[in-house]
Amino acid sequence: MSFVRRIKRQGHVYLAEVENRWVNGKCVQHHIRYVGREADGKTLLAASLSEAEVDHVKLYGPLLVLNHLAKEIALPGQLGPYSQEILSLVYAHCLDYRSLNHMPSWFERTDLNFLLSLEGLTEKRLVGALDRLEALDADAWQQRLFESVCRQYRLRPSGVIYDVTNTYLYGRCCPLAKPGHDKEAVKGRPLIQIGLGVTQEEGIPLFHKVFDGNVHDARTLQDLVTLFGRYQLAPGLFIYDRGVQSTRNLQDIKHLHWDTLCGVPLNEPLKKFWRPWADPHQLMQLSHRQRVGHTVFYTLWRPYRLDGVRGRLALCLNERHQRDARESRRDEIAYAQKLLAQGRSIKPGLDRFFDSRGRLLRSELAQAEEFDGYSCIFCTRWLPQDKMLSLYFGKDLVEKAFRSLKGITQLRPVRHWLAERLHAHVFVCYVVYLLLSLLQYRPRKTDFTAESALLELQTMYKVYLRDSKSRFHLSRVVTLTKKQELILKTIDKSLLNS
Repeated sequence: MSFVRRIKRQGHVYLAEVENRWVNGKCVQHHIRYVGREADGKTLLAASLSEAEVDHVKLYGPLLVLNHLAKEIALPGQLGPYSQEILSLVYAHCLDYRSLNHMPSWFERTDLNFLLSLEGLTEKRLVGALDRLEALDADAWQQRLFESVCRQYRLRPSGVIYDVTNTYLYGRCCPLAKPGHDKEAVKGRPLIQIGLGVTQEEGIPLFHKVFDGNVHDARTLQDLVTLFGRYQLAPGLFIYDRGVQSTRNLQDIKHLHWDTLCGVPLNEPLKKFWRPWADPHQLMQLSHRQRVGHTVFYTLWRPYRLDGVRGRLALCLNERHQRDARESRRDEIAYAQKLLAQGRSIKPGLDRFFDSRGRLLRSELAQAEEFDGYSCIFCTRWLPQDKMLSLYFGKDLVEKAFRSLKGITQLRPVRHWLAERLHAHVFVCYVVYLLLSLLQYRPRKTDFTAESALLELQTMYKVYLRDSKSRFHLSRVVTLTKKQELILKTIDKSLLNS
């Protein structure tokens, strides 16, 4: 397809319609016709275009940026023979994804046929592209891609945040979908588990994997630690939540010469350990006070050996959470008292607070409230208290990643029934999140987020013109706004001339 090139000669800027052709294995630019020139910042078209009419208006700006980011990390070359179809799916997920059968009509409204050199997109070709993804070695592919990102952006990750989420499926035919603990507290939906690791500073994904819906969070990390060990990163800090903590994970990460910062469930042995210091009146002193963002913690540290691994254990009190938890429980107990007085049944689990005559057991209530608002953190590396708390409680990058996966990338709900298609669908969403994280990283010194940048570029169209008499064709990008210019400039100044 032809395009307009700006040619500078003797202080003047001329416009010519050209097209790229392959000659003897080389890309050669072929001149088609003279178009016009630029003067005083305006374009003066040739006389033959004086009566040009608008032929097509295509979505261009967001796709230009996404395609540029993909090329920077050599993504097209790593996706194999169906790379163009897969990239069209990735870009669609970023912008306006609905389903495979809507893709061809969406594709026609965009300029992807020019950016990807892809013509005649069909649902059959997209399904073939998804099936092709399953043939890729996903683990090795993710590693190569992350290494490419590190080279391009000169990253040296010193920390990794890992977490697990789940999402539900339509239908019950997929063998991976199993009943499990839905993190949104909804029962009766078949689930899959997705483990995701991102860099601590930038939030750029390193790896992901799909698991059956009934696999425990801690087991997911066991499978991924071996994969993570192949990345040959310099020793750093591995951060994960209390639901992922296990003896095996602690020891495996130690064998990789990485340190662990993790949450630990407050079980009975830990409660017994902390009881001498858990009195709020003792703990809530100014010397123990630490602020993390908008939250205040009162924290006490002690040396501790967790599952044979040495480190430091922290008891953290969030007074606001303590108050909210207690008041919520007391509201339920007060309502249960009224129901019992009327001879009616009460909420399951509340019967422990009453005797056979319906009288409140204050000792049971005191025991339930003892560790309200408390949490426990374990770390194998010595860090200042404020730094350690900030790293653990500020680990919202991976949570934002999951919100992005379930939101803008349209991960939830998954409609694919075949296990292979499901893996491919999550794989596409993973690539989408990678591009979004790079788009988030580039304009980080501005007020734009990845989502707001794409939204701002939605009005950056490419207009195709034609002259019905001379059959002349020309494409032009609409005039950029100041915000659009800023976004393109922060990503790559060369995009301003695209």
